[in-house]
Amino acid sequence: MASAAVAKAKPTETFVDNKRKDDIRMANIAAAQAVADAVRTSLGPKGMDKMISTASGEVIITNDGATILNKMEVLQPAAKFLVELSKSQDVVAGDGTTTVVVIAGALLKASLILLNSGIHATVVSDSLHKASIKAAEILSAMAVPVELSDRDSLVKSASTSLNSKVVSQYSSLLAPLAVDAVLSVVDSEKPDLVDLKDIKIVKKLGGTVDDTELVNGLVFDKKVSHAAGGPTRVENAKIAVIQFQISPPKTDIEQSIVVSDYSQMDRILKEERNYILGMIKKIKATGCNVLLIQKSILRDAVTDLSLHYLAKAKILVIKDIERDEIEFITKTLNCLPISNIEHFRVEKMGSADIVEEVPLGDGGKIVKIMGIKDMGRTTSVLVRGSNHLVLDEAERSLHDALCVIRCLVNKKYLIAGGGAPEIELSRQLGAWAKVLQGMEGYCVKAFAEALEVIPYTLAENAGLNPIAIVTELRNRHAQGEINAGINVRKGQITNILEENVVQPLLVSTSAISLASECVRMILKIDDIVTVR
Repeated sequence: MASAAVAKAKPTETFVDNKRKDDIRMANIAAAQAVADAVRTSLGPKGMDKMISTASGEVIITNDGATILNKMEVLQPAAKFLVELSKSQDVVAGDGTTTVVVIAGALLKASLILLNSGIHATVVSDSLHKASIKAAEILSAMAVPVELSDRDSLVKSASTSLNSKVVSQYSSLLAPLAVDAVLSVVDSEKPDLVDLKDIKIVKKLGGTVDDTELVNGLVFDKKVSHAAGGPTRVENAKIAVIQFQISPPKTDIEQSIVVSDYSQMDRILKEERNYILGMIKKIKATGCNVLLIQKSILRDAVTDLSLHYLAKAKILVIKDIERDEIEFITKTLNCLPISNIEHFRVEKMGSADIVEEVPLGDGGKIVKIMGIKDMGRTTSVLVRGSNHLVLDEAERSLHDALCVIRCLVNKKYLIAGGGAPEIELSRQLGAWAKVLQGMEGYCVKAFAEALEVIPYTLAENAGLNPIAIVTELRNRHAQGEINAGINVRKGQITNILEENVVQPLLVSTSAISLASECVRMILKIDDIVTVR
């Protein structure tokens, strides 16, 4: 009888050790938080810049979250999630790459407190999912609709993005330039889609960022090939993009030819000359006077001899065009790439009013193709900078500004910046948490408080008193001022919409949804299995 009672009691006496699962989760959260803390000081217009030194000795100065994390060598698997998170935000919205990582770090910190209180990871994860859906609804209700014809609003949102960059002093030049560039490539048949591949950013060392310009045509950061005295300016240009070589052919297999006397050598040289001359005559017969030659890996795309004959034929030559540029060039010129001399026909060429080599003030030269007939929906931006560090950062900043305008084309709503949406989310989610029952309400309240990290960090990075600022901000929002935010320039709280600090709704909604998705993924991991 006694033994039967013991047998019945046995199943309830099993001991489950959750220590390892908890340790793995804690280690993951700690590693992810360390990554978030590394970029936190770069948030906002008064954020600090990071100097990144790569293994090759390259130095990069930036405060762009995606660039910083991309260059960091992160080894911990969970910490890599935050690097991927920043990349995802860069793809979806293009801006807010630091914000999304800082929010993820704050949500992880809140989750850790909830887990230590004894709440199960699944409950925390599900509550976070509900909170992120509710947050998207609240943000949409706060948003102000914008029309693409309202150029001022678009310029304001691009300026907000640029104000937190190293090149912020040039925002008055780069913001209108970004707006004009995006609007010029919007297709009326697909008004909600913008492909940023249609905007080519050409970097040219020299001058200052002030010399950056939008070019309605094509720009090449290389000189015209005039080794043989060819033309450097052509009007009424007939332009051909070729993918074959104007040089003597080579055998398919590696072999050597033994020449025994001078007559054979002369014969070889004569054949080479005739071969090249035959090609150039065919090109000239079509009326072509500008050649864009793709870079070749098999043999020289052009030789000195072929350049000499092309110069005599008064054909302007731009060589070493990269393979990945061909698609953009042919789309802009509304022509077709020619892969064989036998296919060289007039209908495959593009036309332009003028092709010329333009000298820059500092000794450099570029080639411009202007007045293109039937030009495709593309545009080029020539970015200038006094050194490589400024040039690269100007390109990254301009890319972010272009992405902001692309977001507004995709989802035509603006929202206030300066920490206003995060505080409003915190207030409304806190009120919603009181309606929820059980653990859910407790979790949502913790997440609502975590979102205050954005205004807190903005104030901290601007050298203000973060506790006083966030407390005052809460008070103003409780009184119904939903657009009250931190004006870091004045060091006080103002109506941020009136100060023209605005950002696309898509930047805020994607930051919240991507950050919550990443945190949920980290919370669900209870073990790491290493496969050798």
